[in-house]
Amino acid sequence: MVALTAVQLKGRDLAMGTQDNKQTAQEAYAAFSSGDAEGAMRNIDDSIAWKVRGNNALTGTYNGKQAVGELWGKFLTKDFRTAPHDFIADGDKVVVLTTVHLEGETVESADVLTYNASGKLVAFETLGEAHVANRVFAK
Repeated sequence: MVALTAVQLKGRDLAMGTQDNKQTAQEAYAAFSSGDAEGAMRNIDDSIAWKVRGNNALTGTYNGKQAVGELWGKFLTKDFRTAPHDFIADGDKVVVLTTVHLEGETVESADVLTYNASGKLVAFETLGEAHVANRVFAK
C-alpha cells in the first residue's frame, strides 16, 4: 500500500474537478443545442455573471439565472446556434472553442467558463470577434 501525500491528493482532486467541469460544460452545450434550456441551466450557479462583449444592444454583464435565460431568449429570436468542437479544461476554467452561426454568418469563438468548488458555473465570457453580433443586435 502506498501512502499518498497531501500534495498528491490535492492534485488528484483538482484533476477530478477539472474533468467534472469539462463534462458539465459538454453536457450544458449539448442540452442548449437540443433546445433543453432546463438542462443547459442545471449547473449554473444562481450568482452567475455572464459577460457579453461588443458594442451592441446585448453588450453588458447579465447577473443571475433569470437574466441569462432572458439573454438566451434574445439570441434565439435570431437564427443562432453554436457548435462546440473543442473543450479545454484546466482547474476551475473550461475554454470551449465553438463555431457560432448567427443570421447566416459564421464566426469562430472561444467561451471561457469558470466553475466554483461545487461544480457550478459562476462566470461566462465569450472571447472573439463581435462584428456579427454588433450588426445583428445593433443599438
